[in-house]
Amino acid sequence: MISIGLAGWGDHDKLYPERLKAKDKLKEYSRHFSTVEVDSSFYAIQPSDRFRRWAEETPDDFRFVVKAYQGLTGHQRGGVAADQSELFGAFRESLQPVLEAGKLTAALFQYPPWFDCTRANVEMLKEARKRMEGIPCALEFRHQSWFRPEYREKTLAFMAGEDWIHSVCDEPQAGEGSVPTVLQATNPGMTIVRMHGRNMSGWSQASAPNWREVRYLYRYGQAELEEWRNNVLELAEQSRDVCVIFNNNSGGDAAENAKQLMAMLGQEPIGFPEPEPSPEQLDLFDL
Repeated sequence: MISIGLAGWGDHDKLYPERLKAKDKLKEYSRHFSTVEVDSSFYAIQPSDRFRRWAEETPDDFRFVVKAYQGLTGHQRGGVAADQSELFGAFRESLQPVLEAGKLTAALFQYPPWFDCTRANVEMLKEARKRMEGIPCALEFRHQSWFRPEYREKTLAFMAGEDWIHSVCDEPQAGEGSVPTVLQATNPGMTIVRMHGRNMSGWSQASAPNWREVRYLYRYGQAELEEWRNNVLELAEQSRDVCVIFNNNSGGDAAENAKQLMAMLGQEPIGFPEPEPSPEQLDLFDL
């Protein structure tokens, strides 16, 4: 099965009727897509009752990819947070409602651009997977050393041996802080694809004040999506399920690109809501 969705559900204005309340957006989102990536969990471990509410207000076949808290992946320059046992326990507990509801695709461990292929970091990955035993987990790198020719097959074999789901990336090839697209599953049950866009100039500007606004500013063209249609079908021959997440949110392009890919795969996406007429238009016919 191939499922397609977006990173987050709050910022995709084209999906929602005007004046829709924020609390109702996930329910409306789930009419359009069968999966979503939860990014708020990267910035803070979410309360379990919040995940329980999200599980309850989505259809039975809806699934969540939940991004791991940044204190578990070393995104702070000081390294991973000191209280790892407590943090992993809290993160696991937060996931229980969606896990028990059968709605968890995976906890996504995305490591930072400075997390390179070293023995110490391999041990860190082993420890993380051990602490998350019993929970499906996906692994995404942001340092190209993991997929250099001399390490690529070893990295993939390690991921398979440790039961990591491969998070395959489409992103700018911008030096060490990016990874190539590697179309190889490491888990027979699931592969995740994350579409980050190809904004080369904005990718490595983390020091810029508006980097979050420009990094994922990209709209995929028809030819690029056709290429990815073929890539997704190739991955679907290696894994039972493939989950595709569009993360090119900065310019509001993710929802449209996701629906385009759905159509290419024969999934017949529903249309965007029609904008409501302005008061001026209503007054014109109020005779």
